[in-house]
Amino acid sequence: MTEALRDEVPVPPPGTRVRLRDLALREDREGEWIVGRMATRTFVAMPGEGVRALALLRAGAPVDEAARILREETGEDFDVADFVTDLASLGFVARVGERELPDAGAPRASLPWLRPAHVRLALHPALPVLVGVLLAAALVVLVRRPELLPGYRDLLWSPHGSVVLLTGAAAGWALLFAHELAHLVTARAAGVPGHVRLGTRLQFLVMQTDISGIELAPRRHRLTAYLAGIALNLSCASALLLARATTAPGSAPHRFLAAALLIALLPLPFQLMVFTRTDVYFVLQDLTGCRNLYGDGLAHARHVLRRLRPGGDRGPGPSARLPARERRAVRVYSVVLVLGTALCLCFLAAVTLPADLTLLAHAARDLVRGGGAARIADAALVLTVLGGINLLWAVTWWRGRRARCRDRAR
Repeated sequence: MTEALRDEVPVPPPGTRVRLRDLALREDREGEWIVGRMATRTFVAMPGEGVRALALLRAGAPVDEAARILREETGEDFDVADFVTDLASLGFVARVGERELPDAGAPRASLPWLRPAHVRLALHPALPVLVGVLLAAALVVLVRRPELLPGYRDLLWSPHGSVVLLTGAAAGWALLFAHELAHLVTARAAGVPGHVRLGTRLQFLVMQTDISGIELAPRRHRLTAYLAGIALNLSCASALLLARATTAPGSAPHRFLAAALLIALLPLPFQLMVFTRTDVYFVLQDLTGCRNLYGDGLAHARHVLRRLRPGGDRGPGPSARLPARERRAVRVYSVVLVLGTALCLCFLAAVTLPADLTLLAHAARDLVRGGGAARIADAALVLTVLGGINLLWAVTWWRGRRARCRDRAR
């Protein structure tokens, strides 16, 4: 859409005034700003001269007058007319002269009725303190009663596999939705719409929340939004541990709470897999000052692989254009990206696929052979849950691939 709009908007002639849409600004690294629209989750990096041009245009200066003022202030020529055309392609311009420009509008947002005023407490400084107090209380109880910490066998809290799968899937998806809701609510409190959808990360089916407009918010708000899901999981795990401490050992509630506690904790190690762009990845990207850690790391890894080939590219590579600090972070991340991806795919081939196929084969055999209503129902549920998850992954992956192909075609 943006390229088509750029083609439709000719370079404005001298004397033309423009009207900008509501834009947010945040100073980033020295001499550069992040400019964009939270409503459309569109943002770009811009030098200080560009921000000054925006201020002049917003004040009503014609494009030639803004260029003259910038030349007087900086001693350099600045093509404000072409700059306006670029802004129009991003959807930042509402009118050029007498011509109103179309607005693609905000992309789809989850829970659109939820307003920033409804959830402003999500960014209150006291909230992390409360999470810390709850976590500290759980740790104190755990130190005094270490037997409350469950092991992997506690996931099998029922002798019926179907019950374990059904309750595990229900609890897992409920916590997953709550995790993403925490991101959405925190971002909405900062004025970012946000959109929750299914996605894939290598062999993993994930629920993800697009809060890309949060880049325009202050750092405290950005980090809070990135870490909100992890804080939610830790809070749930702490509450479940405290609840388990009040139940009788060996009782059904005691066993069920142990399984729920494990389900709340199991997603946290996945967050360390930063090569799949987890919540921790976005924290690292923000703290290192990188604009696109994954994209730049992938480009650097591909460049290194090309150099290893006979007669390969011996140039400096795409990371050479980055500032020194960002370049070091990108090159370290590229190593993590390659090794992590390779290990994940090896685990998929050696463990996950054989285990899934074995479970599906046993369930199909039991379904064919019979052996009682309970056995047939158990096998049918295994086929439905496990087969459904794998089918959902395949459909989600295919839709994501088609969407990426459409974006590249534009």
